[in-house]
Amino acid sequence: MQQQKDLAIGQSDLTTIINSNCIYVDKTKQVYDLIKIPSSYFLSRPRRFGKSTLISTFYEIFRGNRELFKDQWIYNSPWSWDEYP
Repeated sequence: MQQQKDLAIGQSDLTTIINSNCIYVDKTKQVYDLIKIPSSYFLSRPRRFGKSTLISTFYEIFRGNRELFKDQWIYNSPWSWDEYP
């Protein structure tokens, strides 16, 4: 039987959410597409709707933290996993 995951209430740090076995909806395919298609983007979402978690996702991807994403789409993607300044 699979262990039930918790909701990440009050959590916005991706590392904390994943390492705490909380529910995380994989948005790494969309994040990858945003990175690969150069343009300007305005991220507008309602209050308390995941903006900080999205930015934390970008941060961990650009840090090259591949192991954090082992169960996510981007783990096996063509992403180079180099650390960016």
